[in-house]
Amino acid sequence: MIRIVTDSTCDLPPGYFGEYGIKVVPINIQFGTDTYEDGVTIDRATFYQKIEDTGRLPSTSQPSAGQFQEHYARLVAQGAEDIISLHVTAKLSGTYQSAELAKEMMQDEVRIHPFDSACGSAGLGFMSLEAARMAEEGRSVAEILSRMEVVRERMNIVLTLNDLRFAQMSGRVGKMQSSLASLLNVKPIVVLEAGIIDVSEKVRTRSKAIDRMVQLMVERVGTARPVNLAVVHAEAPEEGQALLERAQVLFECRESFLTDLTTSLVVHFGPKTLGLVAYQV
Repeated sequence: MIRIVTDSTCDLPPGYFGEYGIKVVPINIQFGTDTYEDGVTIDRATFYQKIEDTGRLPSTSQPSAGQFQEHYARLVAQGAEDIISLHVTAKLSGTYQSAELAKEMMQDEVRIHPFDSACGSAGLGFMSLEAARMAEEGRSVAEILSRMEVVRERMNIVLTLNDLRFAQMSGRVGKMQSSLASLLNVKPIVVLEAGIIDVSEKVRTRSKAIDRMVQLMVERVGTARPVNLAVVHAEAPEEGQALLERAQVLFECRESFLTDLTTSLVVHFGPKTLGLVAYQV
């Protein structure tokens, strides 16, 4: 039996995880000396309230190899023979490396196949979803991993941030230190390139930023070929729904959904972040 594991940077509508048996290993979120497991010991509402109450941004850290081992062991007890473990880009997090260490620790118990998604959010969500569906269909580990490589190459993520304060504090956005001051008062467009998140453009208003985000996705995936597409948002559900409806008209969507941006990514991008995720199927 093949089981699919991911981490809590993975964005999918909540029901999908249970429906497809996708196991989530939580990222650690730290408010001062207090450490919480994303989505387990801290929920979204509490996360935002703590930021409001403390006026400070939490930090994040990858799950330890021991935490991975605990989750993997539960799947072994349920009969897992192979575990495909899909994770947030290794260029921004040590999560994938923790999975690799846990693989070594459990090499006599189960076959574990860590995979660097080179992305996160709904990009990782779509990969986990495809992997789980393929496993249900009886496809082999090799077939699933081969498909994951294809999806990884095709994945596109474009975000607009409300401002750059969170990205500045978290240190997750690179190559922009000298221009931070001038960027703080504009609406940045952030893109995923080769596993790295970076600011690509500066736009003066929110509406123009959303327009440009859509335009960039058109340039990347086109409007004639089928795509899987998601809209992610951080505390901006109405804007998210409007963007999804706009995208569903514009793109040839085979599958599409709206979902919350996971709190472990909101730490780095901030509330009101809005994003498009898409790839040609």
